[in-house]
Amino acid sequence: MTDITKMRREIDEIPTAVDRLLSRGDADIDAVADAVHALDPNVMVTVARGSSDHVCTYLKYASEILLGVPVASVGPSVASIYKAPLRLKGALSLAVSQSGKSPDIVAMAESARRDGALAVALTNDAASPLAAASDHTLDIHAGPELSVAATKTFVTSAVAGLWLLAKWDRNQALLAALHTLPDQLDRACRIDWPEVRDAIGARSSLFTLGRGQALAVSNEAALKFKETCQLHAESYSSAEVLHGPVSIVEEGFPVLGFAAADAAEGALAGIADQIAAKGAQVFATTDKVTAAQRVDHVRTDHALTDPISLIVSFYAMVEAFAASRGIDPDAPRHLKKVTETV
Repeated sequence: MTDITKMRREIDEIPTAVDRLLSRGDADIDAVADAVHALDPNVMVTVARGSSDHVCTYLKYASEILLGVPVASVGPSVASIYKAPLRLKGALSLAVSQSGKSPDIVAMAESARRDGALAVALTNDAASPLAAASDHTLDIHAGPELSVAATKTFVTSAVAGLWLLAKWDRNQALLAALHTLPDQLDRACRIDWPEVRDAIGARSSLFTLGRGQALAVSNEAALKFKETCQLHAESYSSAEVLHGPVSIVEEGFPVLGFAAADAAEGALAGIADQIAAKGAQVFATTDKVTAAQRVDHVRTDHALTDPISLIVSFYAMVEAFAASRGIDPDAPRHLKKVTETV
């Protein structure tokens, strides 16, 4: 493939999209933060699927680390299929969908609102059915995303959600770090890990690893390997991979570990080194590894924003890897851009 893919163009647009969100989204963020402060919820529930659900995993760790507010993922079918009410009085409900059109996500948002939650929509379409079903909407300002594989909508959703949590927490260090992201993401999208691509080669299976908030980008990476490269990739917490899954590791088995500069970094590095000692080809975004191989990465100004730069570099790598395999990442087989489930 010699033409620039839509996916690659959209990866290159990520720094601009994040800057646009930070420039235009302040009023919406403030309005939702004010409403959340007034509610003072003891729990948050999230509603999403696919890449949007990985955003929710990221925000779960951020909420629990920053605010001490536990987060539970609610299956959309609870509302759309089972029609079951939930005890959500006084809770915050966050529904994440780039299109805002999937009937089951909309149904769960409507149900959460009816059941007493403050319903917030995080979407790329402020006029979508999801936005209409919610009390408040956070527009992620990603602009049109044409490639089937979500990239800039994942990043801008994560930034918008984290921005809300930072405002809720009145965390000045995190707020400052968010506003330095565009330049850092510009550097991150120029990193594409050729050594990882070479190690995967013609193999058809691999692991991705994460811990804490970096688990979300591990989950997202495994999904992107499947949908853009037709690879069987499984994501695990580094705390769980030795509890059974490591049994399939053989000589040269590829493993990619995502680590932020936080309290979990050393633990992930230690597991990466243990797996490398078993013969796997293990790569990790940390300087703390000894047997595994460090890959280039951009650190941000806060541990909670580090995973955002890591996923941008991963996107650049996986797009290049798909192209090297002769696969068009803009047209994954069996997939379409908007999946509407009931």
